[in-house]
Parts: sequence; structure tokens; C-alpha cells
Amino acid sequence: MSADTFLWHDYETFGADPRRDRPCQFAAIRTDTALEPVGEPVVWYCKPASDMLPSPDACLITGITPQKAEARGMPEYEFAGRIFELMSEPGTCGVGYNNFRFDDEISRFMFWRNFIDPYAREFRNGNSRFDLIDLLRMTRALRPEGIEWPVNEAGSPSFRLEDLARANGFSTEHAHDALADVENTLGMARLVRRCQPRLWHWGLGLRARQRVEQLVDKREILLHASSRFPAAEGCLAPVLPLFRHPTIKSQWLVWNLREDPAGFAEFDTETLADLFWTANADLPEGLKRLPVKWIRTNRCPMLSPTGTLDAAAAERTRIDLGAAERHAQTLGAMPEFLERLVGVFVATRPGPAFDPETALYDGFMPDGDRRIAEQIRTRPPDRAAALLDSLKGPFADQRLAELLLHYAGRHAEASLNESQRRAWQDYRRRRLVDDPELAPLRVDEYLQRIQELRHEFPGHAPLLDELEQWPKHIGIDDLD
Repeated sequence: MSADTFLWHDYETFGADPRRDRPCQFAAIRTDTALEPVGEPVVWYCKPASDMLPSPDACLITGITPQKAEARGMPEYEFAGRIFELMSEPGTCGVGYNNFRFDDEISRFMFWRNFIDPYAREFRNGNSRFDLIDLLRMTRALRPEGIEWPVNEAGSPSFRLEDLARANGFSTEHAHDALADVENTLGMARLVRRCQPRLWHWGLGLRARQRVEQLVDKREILLHASSRFPAAEGCLAPVLPLFRHPTIKSQWLVWNLREDPAGFAEFDTETLADLFWTANADLPEGLKRLPVKWIRTNRCPMLSPTGTLDAAAAERTRIDLGAAERHAQTLGAMPEFLERLVGVFVATRPGPAFDPETALYDGFMPDGDRRIAEQIRTRPPDRAAALLDSLKGPFADQRLAELLLHYAGRHAEASLNESQRRAWQDYRRRRLVDDPELAPLRVDEYLQRIQELRHEFPGHAPLLDELEQWPKHIGIDDLD
């Protein structure tokens, strides 16, 4: 397919942690650039593996139990391969709702587990990606006309897809079904495109990293829409680009100009680091977090010039551009402070305990290993399992030998030899029973949560019965 298209997509998952939880359902609708459908929608289910316990709360929300996914689904390696091929069609822009923070992470970690390049579909062959949620935040803040904007109980704007869909007349009967969520995402996109076409095309233009670099490299005040800014302030802030990350060239640090930098001027690098890394709730009384955030120029940040802020938008978002300009001037007169701020990001903070399943961002796969991964991906899992012994040495990346064991254990356990089977069962025991670092839930917590939900939701007893049976179904009782 050579013409540019959007692939609107959504996952339903067995939990909220994209690094450690697994997908259960995927849906997608392809459209042309006018947002008219191209081809038929797809809905696929993924069989859960035997090293996975679902979040009971997630299953209550989606109605998808592991037994349902097992009956309707395909093995994860096949599920991942189909999605990768769909997303990799030339000219595809993969787009969803909050997908940068969730669905794209689900894709990346799933591809990684299954020896598929986690990034290729995002940029090769003219491909790109986009996230509607921040464009909606910017639309509501700057050009809200023509769209209904719901508020939550606190009186702040709500950007929950279900709330927006309901307010704008779309069906929410099947919310948290992947295809229904895709349809509502597409419906909201059509509204923005119709009601605010200039803003729509501006937002899409920010997919180009060079365009974003041009904006931030001027080091002038910009407006930035992000979930990091309070909804009560329109999720919008005037920001000043300060400097590029010392080692990650696609990231720029920006200062939220709602905050006066003078109050931070005397802090040394160590204190500034604490004010950056420590949650507000954990800071001593009288201190607050550094009002900075990273902008990723390759992740389509929603930025615009300050000239787009008219009087109504300024009142709606409580932005005082005069104060922002004064704060920017203060920063310009604080070169030593900025040097100390750079120092915060030169030193690295210790990461979590090593787990190859979640170690995607520890580095790119070496080219030699990439070629081996392609061999693994393109052969049946039982043949891939046969490579375990022969490939243990040639892997340059220490993460991959253990990933291969997990891959073979999930999809071709019968092909493992005795020592490999023991290693796989040991990993399953640690993930399901012993080690809180490997999975969000261990079996005791899982069963306890089911009992709690029985009291909270007595009408869902059949679903909770299925969940209670799942540990036995995957043989947890047989783990030593």
C-alpha cells in the first residue's frame, strides 16, 4: 500500500503496566488521510501464556477473561507478527488514544519479547505515529469551538475517551472493547479535523522531528499541551526550551514558565536532582518539584507559538504571558543555575533490577543479534527452541539468551530439554509466586483481590469464578 494512511488502533490488556502486563485484544481501522475507511476493521485476540496472571480489575473492566482470550485467540508470537505487518505497511501512521504512553509501549515490549524489531514500524518506509489525546488537549485549550468538552466531578476538563465520546454523541455502550474505542477515537479525530482544520494539520505536522527541532532550537517561549500540566489549567503551559539532554539527543528540557525560577536559583546540583526525581508527596514541607519536563522531538509533542493564545484561551487556561516573559528573562540571567541543572542529568540514577523482559530500553540490539532474531522470528517456535544451546554463545547481547528461553517456554515447551525446562519452570515460579519485580501480581495477591471483588461486585460471580480457576489451569500448583 503506497498511499499514506492512518491505522487507528487500540489494545485491551490484562493489566495497566505495559512493560510487564500482556495484551488480550487488538483492534484497528485503516483510513485514508481524509479519515475515510480503507478495507475492513480487524479484531484479534491473544492467547495468554502460562507465565501470566491477569489483573482481576482489568478483566472486570473489559469482560475478557484469560479463558475467553485463550478460546478466541492466537499465540502471542503470531498475534505480534500480524500486528507488526499491519503497522509496517508503507506510508502508515499508527495512531490511537494515549498510545504514546500505553499502546505503543505494549507494542514495543510485545515485539521485543517475540524477537521483532520494536521500532522499525514507526519510521521505515515513510511511516510515522501520532497520538490524538494531546491534540485534543491543545484543541480544548486553544480552539474549543465546535466540540463538546465534558468536565469531571472536580469541575476540570475530562479527557477520558468515554466521557468525550458520550458528550459528543458517540456510543459508549461497549467502552473498553478495543474496536469500540477505536471507533470513538476516530470519531473525535473527525470532529477536530472538521471543526478546527488548521489545528489538525498543525498537529499532524509535528510528526516531523525536524519541525519540532526548529521550534525548540529557537529557545523562544512556546505553548505546550501535556498531561503533565493540570487539567484545571487546560493541560497547557508556556514553556521555555533550556537545553538538549546531555546524552539523549531527541530530548529537550523545558521550563514551565508559570513558575518563577528565582525560587530555585540557590540550590546545588544534588538538591536540584532531588527536586526532579522525588515525588511531590515525598518532598519536605515548603519544597516543590522542579517545574521542568522533557520534550521528545521524535514523539510529536504538541507545541505552538504564543501567538495562538487569544484572550479567551488565556483566561480559560489561566496563562499570564507577561509573567511568563519575566520568568524567561530571569532564566536568561541565571547561566550558573542552568549549568547546575545540566549536571542533574549527566549522572545516571540506578535502574530497577535486571529483567530481560523489561530491559528493552537498556540498549539497541546489535546488528549480528538482529540477524539471529530474524531467524528466530521466521521459523516455528519449536525450531527456535532448538537454537537455545547453539546460540547461547554467539549472542552479543546478554538479554537475548534468556528471552529466547522464555519465548521457547511459552510457545514450544515440549521442545525444551530437561535443564531448559527446569530453567523455564523456575522463571514461571518466580514470576507467578515469588518475585514482585517480575510481575505486577503474585498468585496470593491475585486470589485475595478476587475475593475482595466478590464482595464489591456480587453480580460478576461467573467472571470471578473463571479468574479463580486460572492459576490451576496454568499449573501453578505444580510449581516447586
